[in-house]
Amino acid sequence: MPVVSAARYGKDNVRVYKVDRDEATGVHTVTEMVVCCLLEGEIETSYTVADNGVVVATDSIKNTIYIKAKEHPVNPPELYASYLGRHFLDTYAHITAANVSISVKRWTRMVIDGKEHPHSFFRDGDETRTVEARVTRRGIDIRSGIAGLLVLKSTGSAFHGFVRDEFTTLAETWDRILSTEVDATWKWNALPDPAAVEKQAAQFDKAWQDARNITMKTFAEENSPSVQATMYKMAAQILEAAPETASVTYALPNKHYFEIDLSWHKGIKNTGKDAEVYAPQTNPNGLIKVEVSRS
Repeated sequence: MPVVSAARYGKDNVRVYKVDRDEATGVHTVTEMVVCCLLEGEIETSYTVADNGVVVATDSIKNTIYIKAKEHPVNPPELYASYLGRHFLDTYAHITAANVSISVKRWTRMVIDGKEHPHSFFRDGDETRTVEARVTRRGIDIRSGIAGLLVLKSTGSAFHGFVRDEFTTLAETWDRILSTEVDATWKWNALPDPAAVEKQAAQFDKAWQDARNITMKTFAEENSPSVQATMYKMAAQILEAAPETASVTYALPNKHYFEIDLSWHKGIKNTGKDAEVYAPQTNPNGLIKVEVSRS
């Protein structure tokens, strides 16, 4: 007889915007995020015998996301995710896990005539700050991250010495354009409850800023022998900067820029050391992943 071996459900793509107003200074702080909350528990009968009596409606989950954003801080997002997830366990005895994913949009304060504006912002690219929290009665597992950070450098990258055989057409290079869209996550040691998350709240913002700085500094300054070598160095530095983390993962797709041979037109030189005009590529593309953990 078929059985339900795993199930979760909830509300996805819930857009939330919150403004915090400092009445004393008149300074506003804004946060825009997209939230997904999926529940697990003793819900099998909703699938097998159409028993809706065990279903917390996804519309109720959406409403709860808004209410908890009003009742609790949304920064750092790790803390908000912990409070949101724990609510469902405390409220519904048959729910055993809440999986909360958050993507925070990047609104950067405007600087006008050399001064930060108190309530005006601009969308600073497509980069997002991400959080995934799994809240159970045993504790809270959190992964923080960076997604959509598009970076490029026009030199300082090489790739040679790789396997060459009858399937190889790629030429070795000692100088190339390197571009990627950073997807980095770091897994925190498990915490028992939202109070413990709140106690170390400052670490989450610091780790995110450190990880972002480490990623860009290493990318920019290293004479990269390969994406693999560079991403390992990034991950190792994040582990050192955030001692409460257990592991770091990177997924870096290659954004290729190919030289264009223009020699057919009046002998124009545009390859090798003479290359100036390139053709940005879409796909196929290389994709390199790694997870680096403490030994």
